[in-house]
Order: sequence, then C-alpha cells, then structure tokens
Amino acid sequence: MPFNLLKRTLGVIINNVSSWVTSPKGTYRLCEPFFWLMGMRGKGREIELSKVKKVLVMRLDEIGDVVLFTPFLRELRRNLPDAWITLVVKPSVYNLVELCPYVNEVLTYDWNIQGRFAIERLHGRALKLAWKHLWRRKFDLAIVPRWDADHYHASFVAYLSGAPWRVGYSENVIEHKSQANKGYDRLFTHLLDDRTLMHEVERNLDLLRFIGFTVKDEQLELWVSREDRAFADEVFRDKKGGLIIGFGPSGGNSTLKQWPLSNFVELGRWLKTEYNANILIVGGPGEEGLRLELERELGSAAINMVGRTTLRQLASLLANCRFFIGNDTGSLHIAVAKNVPCIALLGPTCQHRFGPWGKGHIVIQSSMPCSPCSKPQHLDRCGTCLFESPKCIEGITVDQVKEAAAAQLKSR
Repeated sequence: MPFNLLKRTLGVIINNVSSWVTSPKGTYRLCEPFFWLMGMRGKGREIELSKVKKVLVMRLDEIGDVVLFTPFLRELRRNLPDAWITLVVKPSVYNLVELCPYVNEVLTYDWNIQGRFAIERLHGRALKLAWKHLWRRKFDLAIVPRWDADHYHASFVAYLSGAPWRVGYSENVIEHKSQANKGYDRLFTHLLDDRTLMHEVERNLDLLRFIGFTVKDEQLELWVSREDRAFADEVFRDKKGGLIIGFGPSGGNSTLKQWPLSNFVELGRWLKTEYNANILIVGGPGEEGLRLELERELGSAAINMVGRTTLRQLASLLANCRFFIGNDTGSLHIAVAKNVPCIALLGPTCQHRFGPWGKGHIVIQSSMPCSPCSKPQHLDRCGTCLFESPKCIEGITVDQVKEAAAAQLKSR
C-alpha cells in the first residue's frame, strides 16, 4: 500500500475513533463500567431527596444567564440546608459568584478551546476536572439547568462527575438544540422535556420543581464585598447627591443587539441638559471604543468605567444608579439584581425569555415579522439579519427612550 494512502487511511480511522470516544454514546459506553466499579452507581432509578447529600451544579454560560440563575441557588440551598453544593462556572464569571453564600465551593471550567483537536482537548479537560476535583466528592446529584443548546460541554462534565442522578433539559425542547446536542439525553438519568414559553428565571426554578423541591422566592440577588462597595464610593466621591444614570451601550457578543451609539450620545446630552444627570458608562474589556466616544461627546457628565471593573465592582456601581438604560447584556441583568429600575432596549432578543425580571422595568422593542417572538419556533434571538442592518434595534427611537426615562424619573 502506498505511503500516502496508508497515511490517509490511518487518519480516517483515528478521526472515526476519536469522534466515537468523544460522542455521548462513546463516553457512556466507555465510562459507565468504570463508575460501577468505583461504586458511583446503584442508587436506584428514582431520586430520593433524603439521600442527596452532595450536589454538582453546572452553569457554564454567560454573565446574564448566571445572574438569572441566582434564585435557583438560593432555593436549592433552602431545600438542602446541610448538603455540600459545588458550582462550576467559566473563569470569566467566577468573580460574580465567588461570594455566593449558598454554595460550598465554586470551580471553573474553561470550555473555550480553539484549533486542532479542540473537542478531544476539551474532553480531556473535562476528565482532568473530574479526576482532580469531582470524583473525590462522590456527588449524589448533578444538575445542568441550561434549557437551550449546550455549547459549553456542561452535559459531559456532569456525566463525567460520576453522579448517579443527573438532571437536565432534554435535547428535544427546541429544534436547534436537537441538532447541536444530538445524543446528549444519554448522559442524563432524568430529563425535563418542557417546550413551554417562559422566562429563564422560571425555567431554572422549574427544574428544581421537577426534581421534587419547592420554590418560595424568585428574586434575583448578587453578593458583593465591603471592598467592592468602597470602590463604588470612591468612584462617586465627587458626585454625591447627584443624579446618576447607567448606560450599557454594548451589544455584548452580538452587534445585532446594539442600539446605535449616536442615539446614546443624543440621549446622554438630553439627560445632562434637562436633569443635570451624570452618566455611568459600563461595559467589558475590548469595548473601550464605546467609552471613548461617549466620554468625548458628554464631557464631564460621563463616568467611564468600561473595562475598568470586576463584575462585583460593576454591581456595586450600578446599585448607585437611579435607573439603567441598556441593551440585552449581562450589565442589564446585574442592574436588575441590584434592584435598579431598567429601560431595556431589545432588538432581536425574546423579551419573554430574557427581559428584565420583576416589576418596575420598561421594555422597548420594535415588532418585526422576522423577530424571534414572531417565529413559530420562538428562538431566543436572531443569529444573522435579513437586512443590511438590524432594523429591530435601530427602529427604537431616541424619543421613545426619552419618554421612558422621564417616566422612570417621575416614578421615583
């Protein structure tokens, strides 16, 4: 056999074996005998809450998702006051939940791997986490609360933890999840197949109800330190007694969610002129361009903190705002969690799932035939746009937001 043909044949074989090993079916077939030998199985089919002493919770998605998840943690702890609870998040979110009083430990799992053999390396990283931290805990229950597609390997980590009871949402709850996570149901012992339209806060808590727990409080919350509050006090030292309004001009990971920056400039000038307002501008690393333009246009009224805070410091800053105006990003939900009234500018985002949680908030959204809420499958948001620019977010006028801002000022 010629060398090149042999090389190609071996490559195909290796790729096929690798794909099978890292698939849900392959992972299950290879690991299940090991877990039986290790004594991590055999608890029975039904979850017996009285035997749940150690719980693993996987929440590897974005900032806003984690904020909307905070009632879940509080209610889980209320139902299991003496259990050991381990929470796993991605590294960039660790600061936000580091001080959570409802968990015993917070671990990180970095799922962002690029390049060759990314899936294999990610699988290896999951096994390393299980070997170093999870197997020794001997978890009774692992929970993956994400309803949407799991792009973060959370289902595999939950399975590889060795927990005999593993709970999550079925891969069939939405069309694109059934495609992206084909076969993932095999990794769980208990699946909730609920396709009802509801807010993410309710969906998280419904998974607790499905397990057999009760829910009493749905309020968001975040936890900051004395140092975080002192940081905010120092930032606002020269603004004490003044009106502070938060701006979140970033679209996060999607430009389709970003209200035009020129609109934020016009709105900021109006708030400065009409109400002598100070504008707190927030955002993450890499978004400094937004900060510089708003600072240039608003002058001394701008308090620019884009890329200059930790997540807890950001929460402490937002807690000082009269209200917050922003796109669908983590900053919006952080403001809500700190009991700050919000004006949410939603373009291609489904407000039924990701709108600001609770009362006292205003949602402004242009209705379009192509918007997620208008589609039969009711997506969370559009990934691409049919037009040259996103008309849904650009259709929100400055006058609409001015009217909402005046209403928020009047109500307070």
